[in-house]
Amino acid sequence: MFKRIAMVGATGAVGTLIRQLLEQRKFPHTKITFLASQRSAGTCLEFDGQTHVVEQLGPESFDEIDLAICSTPDETAAEFIPWAIERKTVCVDESGYWRMDPKVPLVVPEVNPKAISEHQGIIASPNCSTTQMVVAMKPIHDAARIRRVIVSTYQATSGAGVAGQRDLEAGTEALMAGHSYEYEAFAHPIAHNLIPQIGSTKYQGYTSEEMKMVYETHKIFEDDSIQVCPTCVRVPVTNCHSESILVETERKVSVDEARQLFEAFPGITVIDDLEQNQYPMPLTCDGHDDVFIGRIREDISSANGLAFWCVSDNLRKGAATNAVQIAELLAGCSTMA
Repeated sequence: MFKRIAMVGATGAVGTLIRQLLEQRKFPHTKITFLASQRSAGTCLEFDGQTHVVEQLGPESFDEIDLAICSTPDETAAEFIPWAIERKTVCVDESGYWRMDPKVPLVVPEVNPKAISEHQGIIASPNCSTTQMVVAMKPIHDAARIRRVIVSTYQATSGAGVAGQRDLEAGTEALMAGHSYEYEAFAHPIAHNLIPQIGSTKYQGYTSEEMKMVYETHKIFEDDSIQVCPTCVRVPVTNCHSESILVETERKVSVDEARQLFEAFPGITVIDDLEQNQYPMPLTCDGHDDVFIGRIREDISSANGLAFWCVSDNLRKGAATNAVQIAELLAGCSTMA
């Protein structure tokens, strides 16, 4: 049991959700400390019926801290996590900085929980678009080994932080009123628009967001032979990422078998009745922890192809929930779900 825990980045959107989840899921601890940048230090937060003052993040913050759950920008994580490791604090990190470090396990508890035993003080949580995809892949991969994945993402503006949310809301209001608006998070208007670029140019015309899905999938499944072809698109949706996924497997998986595999897998909810207009959508999946799957169908263009639609709350399972589940694994809790 980790008796003394800390939440780093406690005042951010993901940090707020982590704080709520720790309370709701009754994560065991004797003391909790909330840490943030100088700008947010001094803020008062409510947790488990008590008021806590957010402390400024510094090397001494991790003195006598057993476990830290961290949600900060990459450059911040690069600086402070070594401070924590020096003080024997185990860190669950939401940033992208440590994900591809060969000494750092990249964990989705439903997919590769055993990898957590290899940690040397840091456990990384994957990118949100990768997380929901690998959860959806796992039952199919276990049953019939996935050889190739073609995925197109439809990513909500919440993935770009508060500025992204502001761009969608204020940009839409300005567009409808006929006014101009200067976008903060996006290079193009997101109101009434799609932007087929998330991240910088990375490799052979693929963006950094797309290559994360390639590299992280390989690491999580410990299989570089899985071919991944991603296209990541920002859409004018407030929250929840959607993905159109096509997998090709070593043997044919029927729709009925796939549905049974999905329904039996922890963390997946199937909503799939096309005749009744039932399928996962951002509006109905928002605020939930599961990965939702629908539109399950055979690929009519290849013998062993299976296509489906996948929606998940990117701030919850894509970030906060996954981090808390990792912490629960570390603590040996039975509350992981």
